[in-house]
Amino acid sequence: MENKQKIYFISDSHLGVPDYESSLKREKLMVKWLDEVKKDATEIYLLGDIFDFWFEYKTVVPKGYVRLLGKLAEISDAGIKLNYFTGNHDMWIYDYFHKELNANIYKEPIQQTYGNFKFYIGHGDGLGPDDHGYKFIKKIFSNRFNQWLFARLHPNFGIGLALYFSRKSRIANGNTDEIFLGEDKERLIVYAKEILQKEHFDFFIFGHRHLPLDIKIAENSRYLNIGDWVKSFSYIVFDGEKLDLKFFC
Repeated sequence: MENKQKIYFISDSHLGVPDYESSLKREKLMVKWLDEVKKDATEIYLLGDIFDFWFEYKTVVPKGYVRLLGKLAEISDAGIKLNYFTGNHDMWIYDYFHKELNANIYKEPIQQTYGNFKFYIGHGDGLGPDDHGYKFIKKIFSNRFNQWLFARLHPNFGIGLALYFSRKSRIANGNTDEIFLGEDKERLIVYAKEILQKEHFDFFIFGHRHLPLDIKIAENSRYLNIGDWVKSFSYIVFDGEKLDLKFFC
């Protein structure tokens, strides 16, 4: 990678909860981080749940987050590539970020190759064994007809209703996943190992779990979870030769 240009990964800031003041504080910190990484970034991955709720009506999007969106627009206009993965809280992102920020939008994991390294990248929700209840709910929420029905609700009611339930979520209550369950019980690690049985990847990078993790799962393969920007304020950086999990504050 020329001129030591770097690729950055961030996820799970859940902007919007638990209240406006704390969300704004995290948003400003993210903008500060973006100002730092834009100095040597060639690409930035936002791996989902950046917003605790996001729904795009035809001509309406949730208000707020102008500092973050403005900074992302500035970064995109400067030629830095943006990649946005939808998570379980912001799966209703459609084309707004692509039109306004020129961001690539992904709703499923992708495979990328940088230099001699192969990456498997995704948000992480609904992957791995079990968790059938969530997988069923995800199918309902991702159904285009159900999304069309929700869009029939007035934004004042629809977004207000969604935020009401969002504030009751584990993130709003401060109950984030902070306990490592072990390699045999961590769904995403089990999922990554299953993928390795079919194809080699040097790095598996996910969000969703809210727990910063960097685990060697095979001789030449690592599983990394970014963590979050609720408590950990962690991110991943790749400089073309090595991959590191770091903390901003």
